[in-house]
Amino acid sequence: MGLRIKFNLVLLLAFLMGLGLTAYLSDRILKDNAREEVLQSSRIMIEGALGTRAYTSKHIRPLLALQMKRQFLPETVSAYAAAQTFQALRSKFPDYTYKEAALNPTNPDDRASDWEADIIREFRNNPERKELIVERDTPTGRMLHLSRPLVIHDAACLTCHGKPEEAPKTMTEIYGVNNGFGWKMDETIAVQVVTVPMSVPLLRAQKTFVTFMILLSSVFLWLLVLLNVLLHFIVIKPTVRMAQIANDVSLGKADVPEYIKPGSDEISSLSQSFNRMRLSLESAMKMLGE
Repeated sequence: MGLRIKFNLVLLLAFLMGLGLTAYLSDRILKDNAREEVLQSSRIMIEGALGTRAYTSKHIRPLLALQMKRQFLPETVSAYAAAQTFQALRSKFPDYTYKEAALNPTNPDDRASDWEADIIREFRNNPERKELIVERDTPTGRMLHLSRPLVIHDAACLTCHGKPEEAPKTMTEIYGVNNGFGWKMDETIAVQVVTVPMSVPLLRAQKTFVTFMILLSSVFLWLLVLLNVLLHFIVIKPTVRMAQIANDVSLGKADVPEYIKPGSDEISSLSQSFNRMRLSLESAMKMLGE
């Protein structure tokens, strides 16, 4: 096995090991960044919903309080306002959803599914937890769900959700008296659930990963060619030349030309030492011939 082959095999092995480690780390970093990007979008969505809820409770509900005695207006409900706001968002981003899921909602459409009910129970069992992240595979792709608890801190909420007989008649005439009652202060009654698809950022991360690996492989191939050219002219060519001269001298050929590689590197020093050895050997053979 020649020196060039050995050199390339070692270099290829080192590259494959480095490529594997780089691929693992870069893939993990890119996917983590994609996940953080999705989380950032989810948190912005939740903060937007909280802003809508706060504005509705502070400005819209008092403004329509008198009309509520004659007719129930869902626009005064902060959860309804937040949900309607995100309906506009879904017209352009249909995979992005917002839901305030409750175990005992006034509107049956807001009833928590099995996995949402598990999240509510998790918040109830761990009141110190302020956020929960869940990833699920769905028929449309992988989804990230960011959840935050909705806790009763305002006694005004119990006006509509405390005892059925104390709730506004205009509301119970629409939704009845079987759902959405019995809520208590400081109780986690629902969760905000923002659902954001991970397919787009993950696909973008995958494309970035492939591009990075192609560029890295291209750089390696360029370095491999460059190193082989340098190896040929700096090491292999002078070594082959000295080996030919040594072979001719060992066969007793006369007038073997000398070879000294110009320069000051180790191969040049070796060629100079080899040439002196050749001259000494020729002198010794001449002396023996006499």
